[in-house]
Amino acid sequence: MNNYEGYLIDLDGTVYRGNEVIEEAPEFIKELKKRNIPYLFLTNNSSKSQDQISVKLNQLGVESTPENVFTSSMATAKYIKQMYPGARCYCIGEVGLFDALEREGITVTEEIDCDVVVMGIDRHITYEKLAKATLAVRNGATFISTNSDNALPTERGLMPGNGAFTSVVSVSTGVDPQFIGKPETIIVKEALQVLGTKPDKTILVGDNYNTDIKAGINSGMDTLMVFTGVTKFEEYESLPIKPTYFIQNLSKWFKK
Repeated sequence: MNNYEGYLIDLDGTVYRGNEVIEEAPEFIKELKKRNIPYLFLTNNSSKSQDQISVKLNQLGVESTPENVFTSSMATAKYIKQMYPGARCYCIGEVGLFDALEREGITVTEEIDCDVVVMGIDRHITYEKLAKATLAVRNGATFISTNSDNALPTERGLMPGNGAFTSVVSVSTGVDPQFIGKPETIIVKEALQVLGTKPDKTILVGDNYNTDIKAGINSGMDTLMVFTGVTKFEEYESLPIKPTYFIQNLSKWFKK
């Protein structure tokens, strides 16, 4: 079961909770490096750039370079560049989203006369930002959201996620966005291109059944579920499609 050529590894709830490392994670990554197995941290977190996330991981004792990180913001920017070349985007989000859009050469505007409205988590959200997004979508702009996470695991507990903010615009306009992050296949396909491995030779590791594990299932990949974050072990029996493997924490995997 450990003969995979690549790993896609969730962060929030799998490697850390907020600003606290999950203690088994550093050794898990060291073992991957020891075995020369390529891996990519695959996160729905749109707020930080890959550089910022890599710095955080190293500060927590988890070995990382920016090239090890792939975020929903990066996937969103690549998707917009491919599907809507030359688009002018009204953006709600934090530095990670703006950084990703800039790196792909995408034009960001404050005008509601735009081609695309793109939403990522914004912990300084205002009514005016939501109002402008709503008006732009009503005017015909394509509606894209980095991820549908309604809750975000932190050291304080589960906090509102980007899906909760996105729902405000969606409910107001009656328009459902195109989500990019897990459990959608878009982010997984793009991550596999970066990692350079095929779906049937790669395993997706995560704690959240509705995002991580479903992303793997939707993409035809094997999945490894850990019970250190959102989905609890008590919920396992009721899961409609079971993950390929499940363990209590990452320390158990290479000992199997």
